[in-house]
Amino acid sequence: VQLQASGGGLVQAGGSLRLSCAASGRTFSTYAVGWFRRAPGKERAIVAAINWSGDSTYYADSVKGRFTISRDNAKSTVYLQMNSLKPEDTAVYYCAARLTTLIVTTLNYGNWGQGTQVTVSS
Repeated sequence: VQLQASGGGLVQAGGSLRLSCAASGRTFSTYAVGWFRRAPGKERAIVAAINWSGDSTYYADSVKGRFTISRDNAKSTVYLQMNSLKPEDTAVYYCAARLTTLIVTTLNYGNWGQGTQVTVSS
C-alpha cells in the first residue's frame, strides 16, 4: 500500500489542523495505521494509532484529549484531527500502515508515507 500524508501547515498556538493519510494499492481496510512525528533533534515517536476497523485507538500521553485519530475505509483515508495545538507539537508528521487486524503502537510498520510539516507558532 502507498501512503500520502497531507494537511500540514503553519498555525498559531491554540489552533487546529487536520492531517489526512490517503492510501492506494491494496485493500486499506485490512491495515492498521499510525501517525508519528519527528521534532527537530528528536527521534520519531508515535502520536496515535488505529486498528483496521477503527474501534480501537491509541494516543501518546502528550496528545490525549487534543488529538483524534479516525478512518474512513470507504475513502481509504485516515485522519488526525489536532486541536489546541502547542509549539511543542511542531514536527514532521508521518503516517504508516501495517497489514494486521491488531492496533500497532510501535515503529513496527512496513509502509510509510512521506512527511508533512506542522509548525505551531507561539
